[in-house]
Amino acid sequence: MSAAAVVVIPREQALACARRALDRARAERDRDRAAGRLPAELDLECRRLERQQATAAPHRAAA
Repeated sequence: MSAAAVVVIPREQALACARRALDRARAERDRDRAAGRLPAELDLECRRLERQQATAAPHRAAA
């Protein structure tokens, strides 16, 4: 039985990678939405979440 090498990724690097992946996914969603390729129910859900985030933004800025 051989020991597996343990690779530790620094927290900052892991967060940066996660942010890049999230940014890519958001950009793809935005392109699909602009091109009308999102199903209507998903587009409505996106709009609902955007309204919810817009109303929550002033509370988070004060924190």
